[in-house]
Amino acid sequence: MDFITIIDYIGTFAFAISGIRLASAKHFDWFGAYVVGFVTAVGGGTMRDLMLGLPPFWMLNVSYLVVTGLALLFVVGLRKYVVRLNNTFFIFDAVGLGLFTVVGVGKSIAAGYPMWVSIIMGTMTGAAGGMFRDIFINEVPLIFRKDIYAIACVCGGYIYFFCRWLGMADAMTQLVAASSVIVIRILAVRYGVCLPALRGEPGQEEE
Repeated sequence: MDFITIIDYIGTFAFAISGIRLASAKHFDWFGAYVVGFVTAVGGGTMRDLMLGLPPFWMLNVSYLVVTGLALLFVVGLRKYVVRLNNTFFIFDAVGLGLFTVVGVGKSIAAGYPMWVSIIMGTMTGAAGGMFRDIFINEVPLIFRKDIYAIACVCGGYIYFFCRWLGMADAMTQLVAASSVIVIRILAVRYGVCLPALRGEPGQEEE
């Protein structure tokens, strides 16, 4: 098993937990929570593969279904610690975001696409699953709010190519790029850094 596959599985586990964590807050049953966790974990990668003209990755390997099941058991078994911690969702979401970004960039490069396409695909892989998750639980997706979310993926994509330009080994490149996404996301939330909101016309209701 190569390093990028390990990253993919860890990202699947982390993102599935983030989805299951939010589903539990909405009082979904176990099956509903599993579905939300699975869609969170594979949604972005499925969109990426379809746009790259590849079969969706999870349809070629049952392990992604198993990893999501393990994530559900993890949340159920440690629910007193996982569900009740306010920052648990954020931590797992940030980790999944970073890991999936580098998976998406790496897979696009392997398919022969240029840098700009690879960065877009990496951003989609990282951010789209969270978008589907939020839609499933009837929340405004993070990607459409002021939060630094997809922008963190874009930055991670550029850092990925910068590391390649420096001649770093693939594993180190992937580790640095994923860590950069996680750090950017955490620091943005910690210090309240966000994009400006688009203002409506005078007289329109603002939230």
